[in-house]
Amino acid sequence: MSVIDPTILSKAQSWLHGNIDQETKTKIKNLIDENPTELVDSFYQDLEFGTGGLRGLMGVGTNRMNIYTIGMATQGLANYLLKCFKGEDIKVAITHDSRINNTLFATTTANVLTANGIKVLYFKEMRPTPMLSFAVRHFGCKSGVMITASHNPKEYNGYKAYWDDGAQVVAPHDTNIINEVKKITSFDQVNWNKKDDLFSYIEEDFDTIYLEKVKGLSLAPEEIQAQKDLPIVFSPIHGASGKMVPAAIKAFGFQNIHIVKEQAEPDGTFPTVVYPNPEEAEALTLSLKLGREIGAELILACDPDGDRYAAAVPNSTGEFELLNGNQTGSLLTYYLLSRWKEAGKLDGNQFMVNTIVTTELIDRICEGFGVECFSVLTGFKNIAAIIRDLEGKQTFIGGGEESYGYLVGDFVRDKDGVSACAMVAEVVAYYKSKGKTVFDVLGEIYEKFGFYKEALISVTKKGKDGAEQIQALMTDFRHHPPKEMNGQKVEKIVDVKASTITHVDSGKVEKLNMDKSNVMQFYLADGSKISARPSGTEPKIKYYFSVNNTLSSSKDYVKTENELSERLEGLKQYFS
Repeated sequence: MSVIDPTILSKAQSWLHGNIDQETKTKIKNLIDENPTELVDSFYQDLEFGTGGLRGLMGVGTNRMNIYTIGMATQGLANYLLKCFKGEDIKVAITHDSRINNTLFATTTANVLTANGIKVLYFKEMRPTPMLSFAVRHFGCKSGVMITASHNPKEYNGYKAYWDDGAQVVAPHDTNIINEVKKITSFDQVNWNKKDDLFSYIEEDFDTIYLEKVKGLSLAPEEIQAQKDLPIVFSPIHGASGKMVPAAIKAFGFQNIHIVKEQAEPDGTFPTVVYPNPEEAEALTLSLKLGREIGAELILACDPDGDRYAAAVPNSTGEFELLNGNQTGSLLTYYLLSRWKEAGKLDGNQFMVNTIVTTELIDRICEGFGVECFSVLTGFKNIAAIIRDLEGKQTFIGGGEESYGYLVGDFVRDKDGVSACAMVAEVVAYYKSKGKTVFDVLGEIYEKFGFYKEALISVTKKGKDGAEQIQALMTDFRHHPPKEMNGQKVEKIVDVKASTITHVDSGKVEKLNMDKSNVMQFYLADGSKISARPSGTEPKIKYYFSVNNTLSSSKDYVKTENELSERLEGLKQYFS
């Protein structure tokens, strides 16, 4: 048997001899005796409560999602809430998606909160993340918890913490909660004595309240009425959005909606997909099949917790083409601003928000309409923070990020796949009523504001070694930055962690006015931009590529697209 690090073995044995259930003890003993490698990965560190909460593999140990790590995190959250709102009526809303252990982890969270004298409003049925966000504000809660691992594989689960504005926690609360969680070093410090009188349900009638707010976002009821029979396919990919997305689309006025039956029922094993991620074309295989069968003009899908959405539409040859998050984000931005302008509602007091790895085409569109667009760090909590800061001063129209997340209006403070699906359907119907396809409109956007194409490479490593490899890679980028990429000179380097903008030729260094984050960005001579960002929840690094060019007329569309595609492939090969 391999020799196990004494420190790690000691941590495992402290659990083995602690006040935990027998099944967990048996699993730990089996790891010690039979699988030392897995034991090390399960106990070599504490599962980090980051700025977005917890996310990780389910299993036994300090580095896994289980009732004990969740209980400890919740005790830390409870302690912070009691400090912040001393003497006040503290309520926390809780729901979950369809993942394995969903109700176990959600009820564990509820029980620990009530044990600490905090009232819990618990969704009687699973609901999408945006509804949790809305519920926090609607019911006057001080916090909210969503049990989900978003689009991660079935082996994962997670715990997202929200603050009283319905957004995931940001500074200073994020750091303060993390510090409180770190103080809970043992599950023996957790108050497990639940108080049932502090527990109540959020009933199904809350759906109607949320749907009325979603319905109020529609800007084209007449055009939708004319296109009400537009054939639409939707899949919740076994997740929590199976009821709410069709209801939202119907609330807008659409009547011809077809659900992918094989993926309609919630199922945390996600049996019909490799990954329950609508960003992956494979996850839409059954949706595309149904779309072809019924002659759909729009295919929509959501990830398991219903905050991300994906859309596919038929192209000029009749084949379905999956739109990426940058394309749908640009379409929604252009549509919203166009409609607001037509209604005479743009008076210079509106704003939109995107993230630093999202297409800069959205910035150009906003410039064209004279609307301020803020660029923030990755993560929708940073978009929500701008909304909160400007609440009552300026009007938020919409905004999003390249990873298939978008928000219209501000009654939700997280990305909302439910309302985004309804709005995308409206965009398709509106432009169809004008004799235009989605690709016609994209062509118009590219002619007016520049032709942008983007791509993403995601590299995942495993365990402790993988995390160290990714850290070493980012260190190398900082200490030995590349001078050129794909034959193009690197002209500018942005180091978000160091808060610096370096102009390579002159050596001039400017200060970057943005919160620190482990992100590097490289700007090339031909206008290309490459962003490198490690994941905060797993050993993964993402490379975002953006290339652009002017499009003098629609006649040059294919030629320009091919040229941009070649540049993207060259960059992807460079980083592969």
